[in-house]
Amino acid sequence: MPGLSTRCRQLEFTLKPVVHMRLALLLLVVTTGFLFAGCGKKESESSPSTNASSGNPLTAPVDYLGAAARAKKLADKTVSAVGINQAIQLYQAQEGQLPKTLNDLVAKQYLPSIPPAPAGMKYDYNPQTGAVKLVPQ
Repeated sequence: MPGLSTRCRQLEFTLKPVVHMRLALLLLVVTTGFLFAGCGKKESESSPSTNASSGNPLTAPVDYLGAAARAKKLADKTVSAVGINQAIQLYQAQEGQLPKTLNDLVAKQYLPSIPPAPAGMKYDYNPQTGAVKLVPQ
């Protein structure tokens, strides 16, 4: 059966390039698929209300100034409310009760004066809880 053995070897040599080509093609398709899957546009996770930047380099100074103004307004709210809250805590520790009004803090000299609220805001004081909030006017 020397003829059969020779025929198998011939078939083996003709199939090897086909198998190699199929493997190479499969590898190419898979690699291309991974590349295209990684190149998709990703959506930003941050909410648009906290990040108002347009991303345009020409409007960057305007975006910066807007962000700085918002940060200053928030800092003003926080600083004025914290100072009043500390005075309320000190009043309660020394007097044994919460002040009935914010003016009690000035009358008993826990504050030299009530700090002015940021523009467009006013203080809302709850004498039962001692909580001070800044609310729009």
